[in-house]
Amino acid sequence: MIILVNRFLLRKKFVGIALWPFLILKDHALKTDVVFMNHERIHLRQQIELLVVFFYLWYGVEYVIRLLQYRNRYTAYRNISFEREAYAKEKDIGYLQKRPFWVFLSFL
Repeated sequence: MIILVNRFLLRKKFVGIALWPFLILKDHALKTDVVFMNHERIHLRQQIELLVVFFYLWYGVEYVIRLLQYRNRYTAYRNISFEREAYAKEKDIGYLQKRPFWVFLSFL
Protein backbone atom coordinates (compact mmCIF):
# COMPACT_ATOMS: atom_id res chain seq x y z
CA MET A 1 0.00 0.00 0.00
CA ILE A 2 1.35 3.37 -1.05
CA ILE A 3 -0.17 6.40 0.66
CA LEU A 4 -0.35 9.66 -1.27
CA VAL A 5 -1.65 12.87 0.26
CA ASN A 6 -2.90 15.40 -2.26
CA ARG A 7 -6.03 17.47 -1.82
CA PHE A 8 -6.18 18.31 -5.53
CA LEU A 9 -6.52 14.71 -6.80
CA LEU A 10 -9.91 14.17 -5.16
CA ARG A 11 -13.30 15.66 -5.89
CA LYS A 12 -14.75 18.14 -3.45
CA LYS A 13 -16.72 15.74 -1.23
CA PHE A 14 -14.13 12.92 -1.18
CA VAL A 15 -11.56 12.62 1.60
CA GLY A 16 -9.87 9.48 0.32
CA ILE A 17 -9.94 6.73 -2.26
CA ALA A 18 -8.33 3.33 -2.66
CA LEU A 19 -6.89 2.77 -6.13
CA TRP A 20 -4.73 -0.32 -5.80
CA PRO A 21 -1.93 -0.12 -4.73
CA PHE A 22 -2.48 3.50 -3.69
CA LEU A 23 -4.49 5.18 -0.98
CA ILE A 24 -5.02 8.79 -1.95
CA LEU A 25 -5.90 11.02 0.98
CA LYS A 26 -6.98 14.63 1.09
CA ASP A 27 -5.27 15.34 4.43
CA HIS A 28 -2.29 13.96 6.37
CA ALA A 29 -4.45 13.58 9.50
CA LEU A 30 -6.41 10.77 7.82
CA LYS A 31 -3.35 8.51 8.15
CA THR A 32 -4.05 8.30 11.88
CA ASP A 33 -7.81 7.73 11.52
CA VAL A 34 -7.91 4.00 12.25
CA VAL A 35 -11.52 3.50 11.13
CA PHE A 36 -11.03 5.38 7.87
CA MET A 37 -7.80 3.51 7.08
CA ASN A 38 -9.48 0.17 7.82
CA HIS A 39 -12.35 1.10 5.45
CA GLU A 40 -9.87 1.83 2.66
CA ARG A 41 -7.82 -1.32 3.36
CA ILE A 42 -11.02 -3.36 2.99
CA HIS A 43 -11.36 -1.84 -0.48
CA LEU A 44 -7.77 -2.75 -1.32
CA ARG A 45 -8.48 -6.37 -0.34
CA GLN A 46 -11.63 -6.38 -2.49
CA GLN A 47 -9.62 -5.04 -5.41
CA ILE A 48 -6.98 -7.76 -5.06
CA GLU A 49 -9.66 -10.47 -4.89
CA LEU A 50 -11.13 -9.31 -8.19
CA LEU A 51 -7.73 -8.79 -9.84
CA VAL A 52 -8.19 -5.00 -9.71
CA VAL A 53 -9.70 -4.55 -13.21
CA PHE A 54 -12.78 -6.64 -12.46
CA PHE A 55 -13.30 -4.72 -9.21
CA TYR A 56 -13.58 -1.44 -11.12
CA LEU A 57 -15.83 -2.97 -13.77
CA TRP A 58 -18.12 -4.49 -11.14
CA TYR A 59 -18.09 -1.27 -9.09
CA GLY A 60 -19.10 0.82 -12.11
CA VAL A 61 -21.84 -1.54 -13.27
CA GLU A 62 -23.26 -1.92 -9.78
CA TYR A 63 -23.20 1.87 -9.29
CA VAL A 64 -25.23 2.39 -12.47
CA ILE A 65 -27.72 -0.30 -11.40
CA ARG A 66 -28.07 1.28 -7.95
CA LEU A 67 -28.42 4.73 -9.49
CA LEU A 68 -31.31 3.50 -11.62
CA GLN A 69 -32.76 1.78 -8.57
CA TYR A 70 -32.51 4.68 -6.09
CA ARG A 71 -32.29 7.74 -8.38
CA ASN A 72 -29.86 9.35 -5.94
CA ARG A 73 -26.07 9.35 -6.37
CA TYR A 74 -25.21 9.15 -2.68
CA THR A 75 -27.74 6.40 -1.93
CA ALA A 76 -26.51 4.47 -4.98
CA TYR A 77 -22.91 4.78 -3.80
CA ARG A 78 -23.73 3.66 -0.24
CA ASN A 79 -25.58 0.59 -1.56
CA ILE A 80 -22.78 -0.78 -3.73
CA SER A 81 -21.87 -4.16 -2.21
CA PHE A 82 -18.22 -3.16 -1.76
CA GLU A 83 -19.21 -0.02 0.13
CA ARG A 84 -21.79 -1.85 2.22
CA GLU A 85 -19.13 -4.30 3.38
CA ALA A 86 -16.55 -1.58 4.04
CA TYR A 87 -18.95 0.61 6.01
CA ALA A 88 -20.36 -2.36 7.97
CA LYS A 89 -16.91 -3.62 8.98
CA GLU A 90 -14.78 -0.45 9.13
CA LYS A 91 -14.88 -0.31 12.96
CA ASP A 92 -13.80 -3.96 13.29
CA ILE A 93 -10.05 -3.36 13.17
CA GLY A 94 -9.24 -7.10 13.10
CA TYR A 95 -11.72 -7.76 10.28
CA LEU A 96 -9.18 -8.24 7.50
CA GLN A 97 -7.43 -11.02 9.43
CA LYS A 98 -10.64 -13.06 9.57
CA ARG A 99 -12.41 -11.86 6.43
CA PRO A 100 -13.60 -14.71 4.17
CA PHE A 101 -12.74 -14.65 0.48
CA TRP A 102 -15.31 -12.80 -1.68
CA VAL A 103 -17.52 -12.03 1.34
CA PHE A 104 -18.68 -8.84 -0.40
CA LEU A 105 -21.13 -11.08 -2.29
CA SER A 106 -23.17 -11.43 0.90
CA PHE A 107 -23.69 -7.65 0.80
CA LEU A 108 -25.41 -7.66 -2.61
